Amino acid sequence: MAEHSFHLTAKWPGGRNTVGSIEAGNLKTDISIPPEMNGPGIGTNPDEMLLGAAATCYIITLAAKLERANIETEKMSLESEGIVEVDDKGVITYKAIIHRPYVKADAELQKKIERYMDQSEQSCMISRALKGNVEIRLEKNFEAI
Repeated sequence: MAEHSFHLTAKWPGGRNTVGSIEAGNLKTDISIPPEMNGPGIGTNPDEMLLGAAATCYIITLAAKLERANIETEKMSLESEGIVEVDDKGVITYKAIIHRPYVKADAELQKKIERYMDQSEQSCMISRALKGNVEIRLEKNFEAI
């Protein structure tokens, strides 16, 4: 069984409303608390990064499945939404991620592509890691050419 390691270095100067940075391979960015949570909103934040990890894993998995099935698309894209809840005690919970994949392809392929849309969510490693903690939903959008 193959194993892969990914490494990240985080620098944080201290204090809740300061700005830090992370570096992991090609990812290099400032980080801070988002303005929605009364932070400075500089760079990215854990909420966006979790959404980004889930979204990129999903779209790459879908693209790979379609390629292996020799399905050509005219266009493919994804919009994703992360829903975070803050309860009465201030506890923050990442409630749900909604993926809205869009594929434009031959009308005859719609059912097959929609099946791959569903399968991609189940086989994406980030979705599997989040399973049982964060609800993940699909709102599929297919356009026939």
